[in-house]
Amino acid sequence: MSLAPRCLHAVTRALHARGAGRLAAVRSWRQQLLCGALVALAGGAGPARAQAQSAPSSPPLRQWVLQTGDNERAPFIIIDKRLARMWLFTATGQPLGESPVLLGQARGDASVAGIGERDMKDILPHERTTPAGRFVAEAGRNHAGEDIFWIDYDAAVSMHRVRATNPVERRLQRLASTTAVDNRISYGCINVPATFYDRHIRAAFSGQRGVVYVLPETMPARVLFKSRNGLPGGP
Repeated sequence: MSLAPRCLHAVTRALHARGAGRLAAVRSWRQQLLCGALVALAGGAGPARAQAQSAPSSPPLRQWVLQTGDNERAPFIIIDKRLARMWLFTATGQPLGESPVLLGQARGDASVAGIGERDMKDILPHERTTPAGRFVAEAGRNHAGEDIFWIDYDAAVSMHRVRATNPVERRLQRLASTTAVDNRISYGCINVPATFYDRHIRAAFSGQRGVVYVLPETMPARVLFKSRNGLPGGP
């Protein structure tokens, strides 16, 4: 099966033996130094950024997850696309950290049908969406052997460390900015500061499944989640 990755680092689904990524990324020594420095700057949930975006300390969906047990005793992440921000929680809802993220360039809450089978060059700007919904994160590897977490395997959407392979895109600077307006740049994958990914997400999800909730931006969350757990209207 030919798979077109939707994130710039491309992917080989090695753990699944279902195909090979098409894009070979080359990272220079100087790029790695710049990446490390800027990502470290963007890795935490700085008070200035949180205040600038009016980001809540705990998203409303958290209470619904805990009341319904929808996370099935697994650690979970809530991502608010409007704020371009994620919150990480233990299985019991204790906060483990929060961070800015980069998301799909296009506004929208669903992936285009069959997009996971297409070459990257064929994916148009308006098709580069990060799908909303509930996803069970699945550990995997990209073409370079780096660990990632699949969010939607069939749509080739993953969560991974940000990679500054194309300086024109200014991904590290976007993460470090004080606004969410410029955080829409990926093909749909969720880009996370490397420090936050390594220190928090890998530690929380290591050896177990994790649940990722991506809040919609074109409809109320209660509409998207209304069918779960028999709760009319959802969270």
